[in-house]
Amino acid sequence: MLEKVLINRINRHIYSHYYINTNQYVFTPQRSTIDVAMAVKDSVEGLIAGELRVLVSLDVNGAFDAAWWPNILNGLKVRGCPKNLYNLTKSHFSQRTAILSTNSVRMEREVSKGCPQVSCCGTGFWNIQYNSLLNLKFTRRAKAVAFTDDLILAIRGEAVSEIENFSNLELSKITARSKSNKISFNEEKSKVMLISRRKRKEVKEIKVYLLNKPLEQVTTMKYLGIIIDNKFKFSEHITYAAERCTKLIHSLSKSAKVSWGLKHEGLKTIYKGAILPLLLHGTPVWIEAFKFDYNKLKYIRVQRFMNIRIAKAFRTSSEALCILAGTTPIIIKTEEVVKQYNIRKGKGSQTQLIDRELELKNWPHPADAVKIIEAKGYQDQTIQAYTDGSKNEHGVGSGVAIFVGKELAVQLKLKLDNKCSNNKTEQLAVFKALEVIESIEITENSPRTASLLTAEFQ
Repeated sequence: MLEKVLINRINRHIYSHYYINTNQYVFTPQRSTIDVAMAVKDSVEGLIAGELRVLVSLDVNGAFDAAWWPNILNGLKVRGCPKNLYNLTKSHFSQRTAILSTNSVRMEREVSKGCPQVSCCGTGFWNIQYNSLLNLKFTRRAKAVAFTDDLILAIRGEAVSEIENFSNLELSKITARSKSNKISFNEEKSKVMLISRRKRKEVKEIKVYLLNKPLEQVTTMKYLGIIIDNKFKFSEHITYAAERCTKLIHSLSKSAKVSWGLKHEGLKTIYKGAILPLLLHGTPVWIEAFKFDYNKLKYIRVQRFMNIRIAKAFRTSSEALCILAGTTPIIIKTEEVVKQYNIRKGKGSQTQLIDRELELKNWPHPADAVKIIEAKGYQDQTIQAYTDGSKNEHGVGSGVAIFVGKELAVQLKLKLDNKCSNNKTEQLAVFKALEVIESIEITENSPRTASLLTAEFQ
């Protein structure tokens, strides 16, 4: 309980003043793995001008176990953390011990660093610890993006020798800062990849060093479940996802025969809950690869295999399979996912947001508790309106019931688009109830007083 209260107050102070680097995407509100992958993609977009890109993936040894307490305290002090929170954090880090007990042996040792990943405040302290690396003064040719203990360094240049020199320069800065912060990198898991679409013949070997050891150069790099290739065309990711899903579908064949085994509903649930998320993972990042028909055919083939099993159809069925199985064609589904992402982020021509994101500086302080007001005497009102809204696997909808006295006068059932949130269902129900209350007929001698009772929403 104390850890939750402490880290909530610290995060409120840090996020409201934008002290966390914008290139830190983990354990940060309104950020996701797709956002960090899109940031890496944006750093490579200049390839169309014929430039080169180098992606250096650095992996931290021990990750949360490497969080050095003096560096965290210094980070809080530099960012003007309130004195009470600073002192409480300092006390939290003092006189901590780790105990290992067995049947006959008990060992106790003082702990001077580390933030357990499963603890309430570990993730917040890790962001403060790791923030110093992202605040380094990189050259205009470099961009660092962090997600948990994974650090991607994207560097651009016009020649292999030039980009190699800039890569080693930036890595020397990271090495020096990490050494002072007691952070060490795993040279074996750290990789380097040269991205180029040039067709001319040139040496494409690059030597990048970390702690005086050369990093392994690769042609593909798996980052947050997305396969990035050295041409940045994502064809290998589509092939990887299609093959993985095909294996899962073939394994279902043993228990999904035409006349026995899993039924349509069960297979459809497996498709929506297991196959489809694998196919659509990171769609906004690699959607441009669908410009090529050979990439589309890989996903269409996977969906066809699954639709045959859902519909219990013959292998020769093709065109009508999506209708028989009740599934959305995979190409349309990918376009839908990208469009929803762009609407949420306000990108492109999509200016209307489905759920508007509130800026961090406008978030309420954790100490400002929500005031709950009990409705008293609402039964004495002439008009009583009851509203509710819900969102589940069956759809999104709202309901309104309005009583005049003890008689049901108006009943409304409203259906919304599946993209709408639960809050929108509640708000629409309240809005419609107020419209009806304004014009509803009541007896002449009765005062037009009304009470509106709704489910809790924010």
